[in-house]
Amino acid sequence: MFPEFLTDIYTDYTIRNITLGAMTLGFVSGSLGTFAVLRRQSLLGDTISHAVLPGIILAFMLTGSRDPLILIIGAAIVGWIATLSIMAIVNTTRIKPDASLALVLSVFFGFGMMLMTFVQRQPEAAAAGLSRFLFGQAAAIIWDDVRTMLIVGGSAMVILLFFWKEFKLVVFDRAFALSMGMPVRRFDVVLTTLLVIAIVIGLQTVGVVLMSAMVVAPAAAARQWTDRLGFVTLLAGGFGALSGVSGALISVYMTRMPTGPTIVLCLTVIVIFSLLMAPNRGLLWSWVRQHRQSREIRSRVVLGDLYWLSAQHEGAEHGHSIGTLEAMSAGRVAVDHGLEDLERAGLAQRTENDNWMLTERGRHQAQKDLQSGERESGDV
Repeated sequence: MFPEFLTDIYTDYTIRNITLGAMTLGFVSGSLGTFAVLRRQSLLGDTISHAVLPGIILAFMLTGSRDPLILIIGAAIVGWIATLSIMAIVNTTRIKPDASLALVLSVFFGFGMMLMTFVQRQPEAAAAGLSRFLFGQAAAIIWDDVRTMLIVGGSAMVILLFFWKEFKLVVFDRAFALSMGMPVRRFDVVLTTLLVIAIVIGLQTVGVVLMSAMVVAPAAAARQWTDRLGFVTLLAGGFGALSGVSGALISVYMTRMPTGPTIVLCLTVIVIFSLLMAPNRGLLWSWVRQHRQSREIRSRVVLGDLYWLSAQHEGAEHGHSIGTLEAMSAGRVAVDHGLEDLERAGLAQRTENDNWMLTERGRHQAQKDLQSGERESGDV
C-alpha cells in the first residue's frame, strides 16, 4: 500500500492535493501552536477556530466568490478581531481570561451559524460549499487551495524565523523583554496573528470544530520529548505533518473515513504515545524510574539492617532470619524482595540454615552508605 501511495502522489491529482494540503497544515499549525501552548493560551486556538466562521461567510456574501484566498482573508480578519476582543475584555473589565474566551467563542460562532443559515437559503448556497468549513472536506481540496496554504503558511513560518529571538524572549522572560524596552504587546499581536493564520489555512481540511486539536496536540506531544524551544517547534511541526500524511493515507486507502477526523485520530495516537514513552516526561518511564528508586531504597534499608545486626555479633558470618529483619523494618519495606535484590547484586547471601548474612562487598557498601549518610547529616 505504501509504495502505491508514493506513486499516487505524483499521478493522482486528488491524492496529491489531500496529502500536500494535510502535510502543510500539520507542519504550520504544529509549529505555530507551540507558542500558544508555551504561553498557556491553548484555549485561544479553540476560540479562534470557532470565531472565524462568520468571517468566511461574510467574505462570501460580500464578494460572491469562493476563492480560498478570499475566504481565508475574511476568516483571518474576523479571527484577528475576535482576538483583539478577548484582549480588550480582559484589560478593561473584571472578566477573567477563561470567561472572555468562552464569551467570544459563543458570540462569534453563534453569529456565524446564523449567517450560514441565511446563506443556505440563497440560490447560490449549493455552489458556495461553505458547510464544509464546519467539519472539513479534504477531498474537495484543489490545487489552488494547496497553493494558497503553501503561500500563506510559508509566509507565517518566515515571519516566525525572522522574529525568532524576540518571540523566544517574550515567551520565556516577558519581564526582561519589557525592561529592555521591547514592544512586547506588538509581538503578542504578531504571535496571535500567526496563530490565526495557522488556524484559517486548515479550516477547509479539518474544519472549525477540530482545528484546535491541530494547534495544541502536536506541541503537547513534542513538549514531552525535549525542553529546547527549537527542537519542540520542529518536532511539533513534524508530528503535525506526520499525522496529516497518515490521516490522508488511512482515509484514502483503508477505512474511507473523513480525512479531517482521521488526521485528528492519528494525532491523538502520537500524543498518547508521547505521554507514555517520552524518556524524560513519559508516564511509563516515570513509573520505571519510581520502581527502580523504590527497589534501591528497599535494598538500602535491608542492607543497613543486616549491617547493624552483624555489628552485634563477633562473627561476621553470623546469619539472621527474615523474621528478625521484618521485625526491624516494621513493615517499611518488603524484606524478602530486598534480600533477593541484594543477593543478585552480590551484597548478601544465604546461610545453610536459610538465614541471611552480608558478603564482604556488602559490608563495604553498607559502611560507605553509613558514611555518606553521616556527611549529609553534617551538611544539613
